[in-house]
Amino acid sequence: MATTFYAQASANRRNSFLLVLVVVGLLATLGFLIGFAWSGQAWGGVGWLGIFGLVAIVMAIGSYLAGDRLVLTVSGAREVTEADRPQLVNVVREIALAAGIPAPRVYLIEDSAPNAFATGRDPRHASIAVTTGLLDKLDREELQGVIGHELSHVRNYDIRYALLVGVLVGTIALLADFFLRATFWGGVGRRSDSKGGGGLQALAFALALVLAILAPIFARLVQLAVSRQREYLADASSIELTRNPYGLERALAKVGADRDVLEAANRATQHLYFANPIKKWEERSRGLFSTHPPIAERINRLRELTGEQPLAAGDTAGLTGLE
Repeated sequence: MATTFYAQASANRRNSFLLVLVVVGLLATLGFLIGFAWSGQAWGGVGWLGIFGLVAIVMAIGSYLAGDRLVLTVSGAREVTEADRPQLVNVVREIALAAGIPAPRVYLIEDSAPNAFATGRDPRHASIAVTTGLLDKLDREELQGVIGHELSHVRNYDIRYALLVGVLVGTIALLADFFLRATFWGGVGRRSDSKGGGGLQALAFALALVLAILAPIFARLVQLAVSRQREYLADASSIELTRNPYGLERALAKVGADRDVLEAANRATQHLYFANPIKKWEERSRGLFSTHPPIAERINRLRELTGEQPLAAGDTAGLTGLE
């Protein structure tokens, strides 16, 4: 049964919001338990939560103001104009017009692997970067699908979403590491004992210890789930802008089957790309969770929009390199 891109977009926005609430709740719970275990008082829990809240705010401001420039520099991207790449700039402008946002600055990465990413803090301060491989290997309709996907990230404020979740997850990791180190060196235990803590404080300490070990892992998994939901949302939004699911479907198939390695990508930037640039068979993929949904699943969701049958098992064999 065919669905609509509006229904897909609505579901993905709702799922993303709920996942962010989970991370916020996890941070609040961990901060309060650690503060209570440290002080034996409820106000201590609130106080420590406030301290790490300030840390999160400082981290967010730094990322908000300078994150996009850092990503472009690390990726080796250079700005291009219409005179340099007329088709690319024209496609970016027409999709930006359809999205109702200012045309972003356009950058090029000299790499044969087909991929792209968008960055920036809002639609007025956005940039899009594509690889030379994307321009060489995709036709105009396929390029429109990819650009529509990336500008949907800009219009949907996915950069802010990624920033928010990343800062929250980073704060949880800092908080957990602080508590575990303090516990290892005996700081928390001595303070608890000296206050005579009682059963409630001992329980809070035990819960905080368990949560400090598990929370960073769980928060990272939630972060990846948010990233995957926003990818689905950008796919659906791209169809809204281009009114052409077939161009994006073909682009996904080509990028998914491509074997070239994107050297400019790394673990810190992989979540920004149109498709995961770190492939399963690479050395640098070890120990990584997937930041993107499977290519085949993304294609099948596009096929739902047109009422087509999902990919057969044999058709997905060449699309697993980027998952």
